[in-house]
Amino acid sequence: MGIVAGLDSSSDSTRIVVCDADTGAVLRQGYAPHPSSSPEGDPQAWLISLGEAATGGLLEGVQAIGVSAQQHGLLTLDAGGVLIRPALLGNDKRMQPSAADLTDALGGRAAWAEAVGTVPQAAQALAKLRWMARNEPEHAARVAAVLQPHDWLVWQLLGRPARRTTDRGDASGTGFWSAATESWRPDLVELALGRQAVLPDVLAPAEPAGHTPEGLLISAGTGETMAAAFGLGVGPGDAVVSLGASGSVFAVHHSALADSSGTITSFADATGMHLPVVHTLNAVRVLRGTAELLGTDLPGLSELALASSPGSYGLVLLPYLEGERTPHLPHTAGSLSGLRRESMKREHLARAAFEGMLCGLTDALDVLRGRGVEVRRVFLLGAAAELPAVQAIAPALFGAQVVVPQPADYAALGAARQAAWSLGVQQGVLSPQQPPLWPAPAGEVFDPVGEDTAVGQAVRQQYATVREQTHPGAFPAA
Repeated sequence: MGIVAGLDSSSDSTRIVVCDADTGAVLRQGYAPHPSSSPEGDPQAWLISLGEAATGGLLEGVQAIGVSAQQHGLLTLDAGGVLIRPALLGNDKRMQPSAADLTDALGGRAAWAEAVGTVPQAAQALAKLRWMARNEPEHAARVAAVLQPHDWLVWQLLGRPARRTTDRGDASGTGFWSAATESWRPDLVELALGRQAVLPDVLAPAEPAGHTPEGLLISAGTGETMAAAFGLGVGPGDAVVSLGASGSVFAVHHSALADSSGTITSFADATGMHLPVVHTLNAVRVLRGTAELLGTDLPGLSELALASSPGSYGLVLLPYLEGERTPHLPHTAGSLSGLRRESMKREHLARAAFEGMLCGLTDALDVLRGRGVEVRRVFLLGAAAELPAVQAIAPALFGAQVVVPQPADYAALGAARQAAWSLGVQQGVLSPQQPPLWPAPAGEVFDPVGEDTAVGQAVRQQYATVREQTHPGAFPAA
C-alpha cells in the first residue's frame, strides 16, 4: 500500500513512527519533548514539538498520517476559530467540584451512566466546561466550538478547514457523547456550559478526516488509550492492565456497559468495538512506598518478594494508600494485617506489597468479568511489568495468560495502523470493516501452570476476606 506515519502527542512529548503500511514494520522514528506544562497547555507548543520530531526528512514518502493525543484536554474556540484560552488538560484537579455539581444536576450517578456510560469526572471536557462557566464567565460566553487535543492537531494538519472532526474513541471520553447510542448529547454541553457549542463530526474508524493541502491523507485519529490498544492488537478476549503510579484495566467488548455505580467508564475503541475501563488509584505507588520503607529499590523489592511464598505468611496489604476508586473508598488509607512473629520479615512484606497491588487490579478485572467481559489474555504494560515478581505472581492471580510486550510507542503505532487502514480503504485494497493485519508485538508470555491457579485463588480469597472485614460491603462485585 505504501508508507504511513503515526504521531502521538502525549502530555510530555511527540513521538512519530513511520511504518510499512502492509507489514507494520517500523522504518523510521522521531521524538521531541513538549515544554513542561501545568494543568494548562499551549497547543502551539504541540505543533512546534511535532515539527521538531519530524525533522531530517522523517516523513519523506509518507502517504497517510494518523494522530493520537493525550485524552481529556479541552480546547475552546471562538466564532472565528481562535483559541479563547490555553488548553485545560486531563490532570487539572480544579474541576472536581464541577464534576460533583454535574452529577447532582442530572439526577445522580445512575442517570449519567444511563445517559453517556460514565459518571462525571474532573478530567472530562464536560467538567471543564462547567468550571469555565462558573470561574471564567467572560471566556465561557465566547465559546463557539470545543475540541480535544487530537481533534485540534488533525484540524491544524488539514489547514483549519470549515469542518472539524473527531472519532468515537476520543468522543467517548468527553462526558457528552453516548457510547450506547454513538451520538453527541448537546443538552449535556448546555447543562455544563449554559449554552450550546459546535461539536466536531464523529468519523467512522476507517474514515479519513481529509487531505492536507499537499494531498497527504489524514485519518480520523483517536485518543491515546484507544491508539495504544489498536497498536497492541488487542481484541475480544483480551484485557490490558496498565501499571503506573495508579492503575487501569480495560478490555475489548462488543457493546457499551452502563454502570450505575460509575466504576466502569464506557469508552469506545478505534475499531468499532468498545473499551470498558476500570481505574484504581493505587498501583506502582504501593511498590515504591514499600521499597522506601525497606530501604531498597523496585528490583530489590522484587528479589525480596520472590524469597517469600504465596500468601506472604499471612500478611495482607490493602493497597489503598491514596484512598481508592475501585472499590469506592475515597477517604480510606492502606492497611496491613496478619502480623505474627513469623511473618515479620522483609521478604514477606515485600511479597504482600506485590500481592496487594495485583489483587487490587484483579478486583478491577473482576468488575469487567462480572459484566460478561471475557478475559483469556492480559497484556501487562508499564515499567513495573518487567519486574520478575510481577511476572511470577500475576498469571495466578489474574487467572489468565499474561503477555508483557516489549517496550514500544504503541499509541503512535496504533495511529500508524489507523492511517494504513484509511489509506487501504481509499486505495480499494482494504474493507472499512477490517483493519490491516499487522503482526502481534514481540513480548514475553507467562501462563499459569500446574497448581498456580489454585494457589492464586487461595491468595485472592485471603485478600478478599481481609478487605471485606476491613471495609464491609465496599466491593459487592467480589
